[in-house]
Amino acid sequence: MTSTAQAPQPGARTAHPEHLGHVIFIAAAAAMGGFLFGYDSSVINGAVEAIRDRYDIGSAALAQVIAIALIGCAIGAATAGRIADRIGRIRCMQIAAVLFTISAVGSALPFALWDLAFWRIVGGFAIGMASVIGPAYIAEVAPPAYRGRLGSFQQAAIVVGIAISQLVNWGLLNAAGGDQRGKLMGLEAWQVMLGVMVVPAVLYGLLSFAIPESPRFLLSVGKHDRAREILAEVEGQEIDLDARVAEIQLAMKSEHKSTFKDLLGGSFFFKPIVWVGIGLSVFQQFVGINVAFYYSSTLWQSVGVDPTESFFYSFTTSIINIIGTVIAMIFVDRVGRKPLALIGSVGMAVGLALEAWAFSYHLVDGKLPSTQGWVALIAAHVFVLFFALSWGVVVWVFLGEMFPNKIRAAALGVAAAAQWIANWAITASFPSLADWNLSGTYVIYTVFAALSIPFVLKFVKETKGKSLEEMG
Repeated sequence: MTSTAQAPQPGARTAHPEHLGHVIFIAAAAAMGGFLFGYDSSVINGAVEAIRDRYDIGSAALAQVIAIALIGCAIGAATAGRIADRIGRIRCMQIAAVLFTISAVGSALPFALWDLAFWRIVGGFAIGMASVIGPAYIAEVAPPAYRGRLGSFQQAAIVVGIAISQLVNWGLLNAAGGDQRGKLMGLEAWQVMLGVMVVPAVLYGLLSFAIPESPRFLLSVGKHDRAREILAEVEGQEIDLDARVAEIQLAMKSEHKSTFKDLLGGSFFFKPIVWVGIGLSVFQQFVGINVAFYYSSTLWQSVGVDPTESFFYSFTTSIINIIGTVIAMIFVDRVGRKPLALIGSVGMAVGLALEAWAFSYHLVDGKLPSTQGWVALIAAHVFVLFFALSWGVVVWVFLGEMFPNKIRAAALGVAAAAQWIANWAITASFPSLADWNLSGTYVIYTVFAALSIPFVLKFVKETKGKSLEEMG
């Protein structure tokens, strides 16, 4: 999830320089959950073919092992808010850190395929928690004038986590002589890849002890003195603490707890604006972006690329993802959400179409012809770049801004659930679709990228420069 930077509102409090550095540390520590979100989501990329070989399974079974983590993601995301409201944001982070650690150890030392799948569900639950608690905590702790920029730490941490996981996988593969099942530290290389996540997971847990609880949560449980201390810590002693506490309490009392019933209406069960949110979420996944992060090594090896080179290309794709995300963060408030989405849709459609064309050629000696191979590689990077600078960031910005206040929380929950389901559908179907026809699979993704253009033009309204109250 990401937040977009917003200009300070009149009268907004700003952190004094001596406090801003501390606030940045707090936001960065909380964003470690986002780093683990990205790392755990994509580290499996390095183990896919080794898991297939070790357990001698077909594409359908393999896809379920890879995709099953998304079930945990959905459950974790759905329950994290309630857990955080009951025991606090920091305790929620610590639970996620423990689950990340347990998942890493269990995934590295599986007895059989079924328990590897179980540990992936545990890791998915932690991802779901991190996807919710990080942005929520940062928004509650950050001074209003810096909330947007500090909120963007979460998205930045996710894409950095993806890149680091691919870099680590590539390094470990080289250390194992280019064999994913080669021996390394007494284990097979793919097991070490999955186990290394223990390091950032433990760091996340340790950092959670170094940052304060959210003032909002403390006020909700009656710890007013501690809440005042933390507000002074992050916003400065110069602010009117009584007024600030009163402001937060008033906001908490006036919040409308939206429910599923609030979303009903219109001709097709949900209100039209809810369907637009669902559509944005589904299109974001149906262009096949997570194929690039879950299966890219397998994809390149299937068209004759050496395993070590395929891991390197997965890493370079992740770097492009970071660059695109930074571009989106810079321009989302300048250019607007809708223009960026349209630019991204066109770029993705072109990149995917070129990949479909390249993969349509027969392999020669187990490899794509040279021209088609280079086209496929460059097009894959183009696709990821245009996704990252548009739909990767813009969809979350839209979902945070487009819904009326009365239904925002519930509508965002439904749209996010649709996104996890769509993510699962793409992740679970790719291996079997690739066995059927790799080029045809990319034609399907191209069609969805192309269809997203008229969808945005007709149904999506620009939210740039509008207050949340203007959304209805």
